[in-house]
Amino acid sequence: MKIVNKIALYTVILIAAGVLPGFFAVTPAVSKDEVSKMIPSNFDVLAKMVSPAVVNIRTVKTVKGGGYGFHQYRRSPFGKEDPFNDFFEKFFGGDQPGDLKQRSLGSGFIIDREGYIVTNNHVVNEADKITVVLANEEEFDAKIIGRDPYTDIALIKIDAAKKFPHVELGDSDDLKVGEWVVAIGSPFGLAHTVTAGIVSAKGRVIGSGPYDDFIQTDASINPGNSGGPLIDMNGRVIGINTMIIAGGQGIGFAIPINLSKGIIRQLRDNGDVTRGWLGVTIQDLKGEIAQYYGIKGDKRGVLVLDAVSGDPADAAGIRPKDIIVAINGKGVRTSKELTTRIANIGVGETIRIKVLRDGKEMIFKVKVGERPDTLASSRYMQKKHEELGIQVAKITPQIARRFNISEDAGIIVVDVRSASKADQAGIAKGDIILEINRKEIDSVKEFKNILRSTKKGETILFLIQRMHSGLILVNVKK
Repeated sequence: MKIVNKIALYTVILIAAGVLPGFFAVTPAVSKDEVSKMIPSNFDVLAKMVSPAVVNIRTVKTVKGGGYGFHQYRRSPFGKEDPFNDFFEKFFGGDQPGDLKQRSLGSGFIIDREGYIVTNNHVVNEADKITVVLANEEEFDAKIIGRDPYTDIALIKIDAAKKFPHVELGDSDDLKVGEWVVAIGSPFGLAHTVTAGIVSAKGRVIGSGPYDDFIQTDASINPGNSGGPLIDMNGRVIGINTMIIAGGQGIGFAIPINLSKGIIRQLRDNGDVTRGWLGVTIQDLKGEIAQYYGIKGDKRGVLVLDAVSGDPADAAGIRPKDIIVAINGKGVRTSKELTTRIANIGVGETIRIKVLRDGKEMIFKVKVGERPDTLASSRYMQKKHEELGIQVAKITPQIARRFNISEDAGIIVVDVRSASKADQAGIAKGDIILEINRKEIDSVKEFKNILRSTKKGETILFLIQRMHSGLILVNVKK
């Protein structure tokens, strides 16, 4: 017998006899108690605990002129002389296209006894009617309290002479990759469906907006799950189920609840969301650029490429080529981290920013401004479209700076309803309305008064300033 085979044989005998106990053993990374928690025996307790506070959301949205798609097929194929033409006229109407009623489904969860419900913005956006169905099949009409298109979060409310069951919000920062999570919602309209999986990744950036920071999970999330809760094994909500990747399986995304808490609070208190703003153009500091600026090892920071004149950073003394390394004593490593943290700081709050300038540390006190997201701010999105199909707002200092115009220069179009008269005439979101019928417009009230005094069928002449296009004239028939 060869020497190698003999050694192997003796080793097996010694281990079997207990002579070499633990000789080849590897110290376990977790205890037996922790291992027993890795695989839950079932999820029924979690489902019973949370399901009463999870709701099904049904919406109806009217698309003006939406019947055009069917209009071309609704007439008799034999022309006006066809004897059945009266039948087509009676049941399909004349030449005027009808409105299209779009119905959709989503999910949400009640966050307090008063009936406030968190869901996704895209679930309730532009809805004419919102119906909330509880687990016990009670139905309630809901109203929108506020929406934030940038993070796809909305807050709605139902009212009744009773206290509602509600969920507890957890801490998504404590969530670890590999932890078990449970999604509850109404996929494909199938109310109160429970699915389980693990956290696949955190901090995912998928290009959906400026505040991408998703929890990725393989717990099944399908159409209709949007707005429902992602919960941990203690029954606390740690995410808002939001989207899937088209064609993908086992890949769903949820908004971290910690990102949502401040937004929910602002929506409840103010009906809209304001975000902090420094007014800097920034870039991640890594690779050759990091070496060029003398940043070595795992030290990181964010390079300032430009500081907008007059904005908070510039006013405080921060300059291009400064490297931002900390905010209020907490380190900053990436541009995304800096943007998100500043956005979550209250407007008007003074913060301490540490920068490296020519290798020397400097501290600047910066009074945080308001991010110029007003163009799509939820405070305007909640307002009704005017008769022409547009929403307008006063020009804020941020908008004036963005468009390089005076704050007194008219009003701004913040939304245009698809297929509306304004849309068909060519008015677009972001247009600055300077004059109507050769009269200068200084306020939203003045705009409404002119529309109100214009008779149906009359033509309204708009003088508009459009970014990159200059002044243009648009005629809209009321």
